[in-house]
This record gives sequence, structure tokens and C-alpha cells, in this order.
Amino acid sequence: MYILDTEQLLNKEGEIQMNNLFSLLRNKEIIAILDGDTKYGDYEFENFSTIKISMPYLSGADLCALSTLFGLPATYSWNGGALSRWQYLDNLLEYCIKYNKCSSLLAHMFSLNQFSKMLNGHSADEINEAHKTIVSTILEKINGLLFFGGNELIVNGKNFVIHPIGNRVEIAAPVIKTIDREYIKSISSRAMRDIEQNDFDSAITKSRTLLEETFCYVIEKKNEIPSDSGDIGKLYKQVRTLYNMHTDANTDRRINTLLSGLSSIVSAIAEMRNKDSDAHGVGANRIPIEEHHTRLFVNAAIAMADFILSVEQKSK
Repeated sequence: MYILDTEQLLNKEGEIQMNNLFSLLRNKEIIAILDGDTKYGDYEFENFSTIKISMPYLSGADLCALSTLFGLPATYSWNGGALSRWQYLDNLLEYCIKYNKCSSLLAHMFSLNQFSKMLNGHSADEINEAHKTIVSTILEKINGLLFFGGNELIVNGKNFVIHPIGNRVEIAAPVIKTIDREYIKSISSRAMRDIEQNDFDSAITKSRTLLEETFCYVIEKKNEIPSDSGDIGKLYKQVRTLYNMHTDANTDRRINTLLSGLSSIVSAIAEMRNKDSDAHGVGANRIPIEEHHTRLFVNAAIAMADFILSVEQKSK
């Protein structure tokens, strides 16, 4: 597995354009590896059961969910007309390259949680060892394809970088996207425009993404790393801990009631996004959502984001 210690990550020239090099991942052979199509033999557990060495298989609906999670809304059509799987992932890579999200995307795709279905049923030690071996193999195979262009994919912690072989690089601290009230107003306007156009799914996705971005923003302002991006409940729990937003006996009862209500809002938004947003396509069991419910959803998310931003600003 290609891993560099932080002390080794020194960039003498400062001229490597990391985002441009991530475009090398848009090779069809690499996309076939990342979406789980390409397999490299068997991994054998101690009980002699085996699994294929590969990335988790991502269906068209899975890829749409992943794309929406990272800010590029995509809807999977169950009645024909959907893009091919490699097109969904290629579009997502293009988007992530443009908005400097490739490292986060790869960190998510290679994380242990994404392999849960493949590795379920084994002990913790077996799961960790299998995950380590599979990820190492996959990275080596990707680097085999990058080798002829003189590049390699390295990973340090949760940071993924493509750089010329032999060059030592510095992984810069991630640029924190600025979340302010103007940004919140912008998202609100766009979400309301979606509602007026009867695109309720898109309005829900924008609002849910705003909350996730706001949580990540205030967490990073504390010089902490957001936990499990994509799990909005875990992100909110981290915000509450970092900003001491817990209910207690010394706080006014009405404030405590409001703080408890915020947790309910986050839970409802997370659940609504899983069941009703455009992240998972249109299935037979899809629950329709009406305009007034969408407006409530959007307004709740906007109010929540504004409050969390106020908490962060007050903490200064």
C-alpha cells in the first residue's frame, strides 16, 4: 500500500497541480476498478471462505446516491434512460476535480464502512485485515495503470493525492469552504426556485447538503476533522460536542426544549433524504412529497444552518 508519513510530504517546487492529475482517474480501466467491475482473484479467510478482491460493486442507483452525496444531484431512472454506470462515476469524478473533492471522494469509497456488505460475518480482526489487503491490492493495480504516465496514487490518512513518481509532495491542509449568511441565502433562493418548478427532490437535496456543509464548516473551524461525512447525525453530534450544545440543568428550560428539537430536525432531515430525495432514484416504494412539506423541510434546514453558524461565530 502506498503510504507516506506526514514528515515525508515535502514539496520543493510547489508546482504540482493535484486536481489536474486526478483527471487520470477518468480512465475507463480505472473507473471499472473503482465501481467494482474489475476483480483480482480471491481473498481467503481463516475459515477458508472467500470473497473477490475488488472494490464494492456500485449499481446505477448506488452511483447516483454517491454523486448526490458529494454535491452533484443525480437521479437513477428505473424505467430506462439511465446513464451507464461508468458515465455516472466519470461525471462525478469530473465534478469532484472541478470542486477539489477528489481526495474526499476516494477516502469515502475506500473507507471500511463501504466494504461492510462484502466483509460482514467475520471477526473484527479478520475484517480489518481483509480490508487492508483489498485496499492495498486495489491501489497497486491503479498505480500499475498510472505507472506508464509516470504517476502514482498515494494515501496519507484520509488524504489521497496523485503525483509524479519520485517527487515528494506536501499535502496541504484542506481549504475550508466559507459558509456565511450570504451562502445560506443563496441556497435558500435556489431551493425555493426548485419548489416553484415542482422539483421537490432537488430542493430537499440542496437543503440537506447545506446542513452537512455547515456542520463540516464549523467542525473544521475548531481544527477538527468531520466524522463520517455523509452521516448527518454523526456530524451534528460532533458539532454539539465541540460547541458544548448539550442540555443541562443550568440552562433555561425553554432553551433546552429548543436544543432537543434541533436533534429531531436533524433526524427527520437525514431520514427524509434517504427516503424521499433524488439520491436514490424513483422506486416502486417511493413516498411522494408535497410542496408544503418541501417548504417546511427547506425552511427548517435553513434555520438550522443559520443557528449553527451563529453558534460558531459566538464561540469566537
